[in-house]
Amino acid sequence: MLGGVKVESDLGLEGHSDADVLSHAVGEALLGAAGLGDLGRHFPPGHPAFRNISSLILLERVAARVRRRGWSMAQVDATLVLQAPRVSHRLNAMGGRIARALGVPTDAINVKAKSPEGLGAEGHREGVSAYAVALLVRRE
Repeated sequence: MLGGVKVESDLGLEGHSDADVLSHAVGEALLGAAGLGDLGRHFPPGHPAFRNISSLILLERVAARVRRRGWSMAQVDATLVLQAPRVSHRLNAMGGRIARALGVPTDAINVKAKSPEGLGAEGHREGVSAYAVALLVRRE
């Protein structure tokens, strides 16, 4: 799973939840921007309630916490770093799934992918990285 989209590949990611690294990066950015800590604080990695949970469900819960703290989500920009599989044809779907989970318009979510050009763990197909930044606006 990447951005809530099942990506067919001979590769896979391991994690306590569904290991959706893109959704996790978005959640981390939102929690951080709101001053709410990190995903591990809210959804402990060893807790049985979060075993194999969809990261989109976690994003819904993150969005609720951010709103309760008095913030609106204005924009999220996220980048996947991976050599394989190629995902450019799935980026819009990922952005749409993330937007739905957060309850924001699809144009508030930007998802892109970059190749590490064969460098590092990502370039050797040993992993995937994701980075995200979030812009929050204080609600009146």
